Amino acid sequence: MPDNQSPLPQFEDHDRQQVKYTTCYMCACRCGIKVTLEGEQIRFIQGNPNHPVNKGVLCAKGNAGVMKQNSPAKLRAPLLRKPGSERGAGEFDEISWERALDILTRRLAAIRATDPKKLAFFTGRDQMQALTGLWASQFGTVNWAAHGGFCSVNMAAAGLYTLGHSFWEFGDPDWEHTRYFMLWGVAEDHASNPIKLGLKKLKERGAKFVAINPVRTGYQAIADEWIAIRPGTDAALALSMVHVLLRRRLVDEAFLIRYTNAPQLVITAPGTSRDGLIYRDADGGAAVWDQTSGAIAKACRTDVTPALVGEYTTPTGEKVRTVMSLILEKYLDRAYAPEHAAAVCGVAAADIERIALEIARVAFEETVTIDVAWTDWAGRKHDRFVGRPVSMHAMRGIAAHSNGFQTCRALHLLQVLLGTIDCPGGHLAKPPYPKHIPPAIRPAQQVAADTPLASPPLGFPLEPEDLVLDAGGQPLRIDKAFSWEAPLANHGLLHRVIKNAVQGDPYPIDTLMLFMANMAWNSSMNTRQTIEMLQAKDAAGNYKIPFIVTGDAFHSEMVNHSDLVLPDTTYLERFDTISMLDRPISEPHAACDAIRQPVLNPERDVRPWQEVMVELGWRLKLPVFIGDDGERRYSGYKDFIVNFEKEPGIGFLAGYRGADADQSLRGEPNPGQWEKYIENECFFEYRLAPNQRYFRHANLDYLQLAQQAGWVSSTDQIVIELYSETLQKFRLAGQGLYDGPCPQRDVDKQRLATYFDPLPFYYRPLEQQAVDAAQYPFYAITQRPMFMYHSWDSQNAWLRQIAAENFLYMNRARAESLGISDLSWVWVASHNDRIKVQVKLMEGVAADTVWTWNAIGKRSGAWGLHPDAAESQRGFLLNHLISESLPRGEGRERLTNSDPITGQAAWYDLRVKITPVAAGDACSLPRFSSLRPLPNDTPPPDRLIVTTHANVNIKRPPPPRAGAAVKRK
Repeated sequence: MPDNQSPLPQFEDHDRQQVKYTTCYMCACRCGIKVTLEGEQIRFIQGNPNHPVNKGVLCAKGNAGVMKQNSPAKLRAPLLRKPGSERGAGEFDEISWERALDILTRRLAAIRATDPKKLAFFTGRDQMQALTGLWASQFGTVNWAAHGGFCSVNMAAAGLYTLGHSFWEFGDPDWEHTRYFMLWGVAEDHASNPIKLGLKKLKERGAKFVAINPVRTGYQAIADEWIAIRPGTDAALALSMVHVLLRRRLVDEAFLIRYTNAPQLVITAPGTSRDGLIYRDADGGAAVWDQTSGAIAKACRTDVTPALVGEYTTPTGEKVRTVMSLILEKYLDRAYAPEHAAAVCGVAAADIERIALEIARVAFEETVTIDVAWTDWAGRKHDRFVGRPVSMHAMRGIAAHSNGFQTCRALHLLQVLLGTIDCPGGHLAKPPYPKHIPPAIRPAQQVAADTPLASPPLGFPLEPEDLVLDAGGQPLRIDKAFSWEAPLANHGLLHRVIKNAVQGDPYPIDTLMLFMANMAWNSSMNTRQTIEMLQAKDAAGNYKIPFIVTGDAFHSEMVNHSDLVLPDTTYLERFDTISMLDRPISEPHAACDAIRQPVLNPERDVRPWQEVMVELGWRLKLPVFIGDDGERRYSGYKDFIVNFEKEPGIGFLAGYRGADADQSLRGEPNPGQWEKYIENECFFEYRLAPNQRYFRHANLDYLQLAQQAGWVSSTDQIVIELYSETLQKFRLAGQGLYDGPCPQRDVDKQRLATYFDPLPFYYRPLEQQAVDAAQYPFYAITQRPMFMYHSWDSQNAWLRQIAAENFLYMNRARAESLGISDLSWVWVASHNDRIKVQVKLMEGVAADTVWTWNAIGKRSGAWGLHPDAAESQRGFLLNHLISESLPRGEGRERLTNSDPITGQAAWYDLRVKITPVAAGDACSLPRFSSLRPLPNDTPPPDRLIVTTHANVNIKRPPPPRAGAAVKRK
């Protein structure tokens, strides 16, 4: 260095830094991260390049975890509502953890000793449902569920009742080999890093990418073709494509015969209890027509030639038809022709026909072959995997409609007809999926004092006998899941809990315990009335929900409406598991799970909810948490994770099992398991062998592995169910023909008979059937941006710089035709309420659809934000417009605004009218009073700056004067 130059400044003192690995929690993607610490502060967060999920890629949310950790909204200590104060007033006393747990233990012990279902325990996006569900089962309450009922249960249930796996966390496109990709109803936030990596691969290879979404943002913006579909009409589009494929005979008949129930025989006996059921032999096995022998044979036999189409007579004289015959009869009807579908979904008939023919051409003329020998479930040898390289992915834009279950099944039908399931280039399952259809878990049906449930609170009914009803046929669960109102509610109905509890329908409860569920704001339909219900009292002046407990890490709107608040840690301050028993991070060709480890010590009096669960389990003497000697079985959460076994050798973590940490997926507990995960950068990856990676519904080597790992109970073939006998049984019950339990209310009979079609079909969403489309001409939907997720991130100082308020986005031409200009203010009204919002005009949205970002609007005083923050003054929620009940009318007063099959919250069925605001303040409405600060809160900062060391200022020479000559080397 020349003598006349000063030394370069030192930007990073690496001697003061250390790196720790953990798992991100800024969304549901669960990417691997490496956190660089300087002293006791985070310097920055990066993606872990070795991680199987994100491979080093990290989004804005993940990087902004720094500011999540430094949020002023973090709760600091347990809080108890002051005696005599009103719920919602936010008047609390800070108390010790010992007192908080004593209060809760006494209350819960009294409930468990009398009527355990008087505890309703519901969680939001907690990512540890295996633990909370186990705890609820041990407590003995059926009233437990997580967020899936208002997120994506339609997606999960439809896949698990059809394929044995589904979209989202259950499966992925084969990004390496697909040549035609269709993205249905996926917003920017979900799986953003893996999808970005996948789309990059598609673009590099020149594969076609078609996006089907009313809005063109995020992923849709780079699609080769954007289909601006009307919300809630995706089934009409998919089934019209099915019509085209069947009419042109462009289906994979060999796949249908070998891997699905398409050749199975269905009884035709109108007006009887056997109509529409699968014809079965004396052993209960399904049957096919064997063309070789000209007789009925077991469907599982490998020495028969099943007829795919035909009508036959059984030896007992019953008429039967193949499932494929029913499919042809249904979908070749002109009602499914493109010109009819076009009028429903707003997609041109020519485009429907063209896209159907495009995917068929790619599937059948561009097959992908992988030269790896494999063995099927029956021991037959195959010398290669042959795949149809068409793949699809779907999410909440499909699921969050009251017709979403049948819509998801329609997408799967389209995939199956092309033979694109779990094959090279197609839609791949992710371990521990696929499962046998449906998974062999039935929901608990009985509750008894001081007694664990006989099975988990949630499960997969096969028939009406599996419903969770009392002796009088009334719902046993507070949310009415697994009742006639929502028979296949595999994830529960969190959005119905508060209203049902306040109304005492089907019964009153004692305690509502919520974890990470912001039911006083962003997670509730009908927010204004939900707040009123949380504060509702009976004639004697007692709260209709006597006691509300909230666990959260941050000052959400729900905190002020609680009686006891238990402060959680952040994701960077605790041990946690992303378990194979829950929602693992698996990739299609690898079984993966992960942990979180503390990278920082909390500076507050907070405890991880995981530790709270284990501690309460011990205090309440729940059997799993008590040793044979009557003492604690586990010293804490870490000990529980290491030593708990669901069955011998199967625990929460699948990696590094056995005394020598040399066993994977199954093995005895390893005392050093946490340390091994930390050593391996906090994840575990078990790569499938090449011969196990495809056709796993029928791949013997994979099924043997899955059985050994406890993912499936047998190596029997997983038969894809295009025709659902389970749905037909419920339809028979609605018709009064079922040989077993049947509903008593006419409205339940009608819904079962109408919507439980064993083959997927399109129907108008329920709310839209009940409102006047001329009066409410616009569809209204929300989606989440790639840079925010739920309520967690819109408090984040870095992410707020991207967006601190949201707009109602409208199609420019349509808005201007109504006299609505860019950035003007409008009233948006539904059948339920109205809001005042600011409009932004754009071209990339369907003309009859308006939309906004979700979760940005906040209540003043919450989330550590200044009371006058833009989120509370100009931000807004569409939630105010959405009712948790269907519009009033005959038979609708008590019905939930949900999918009638699964109970999925119908967030996206909303119809609205829009009128310009004549004059007024530039602020959103409705407006609520500002929440009271919590004890020992510091005033929200005007600016939030985090730095680990003094900033380095570089002095540069001034720029040359205009026109001056620049000296160059």
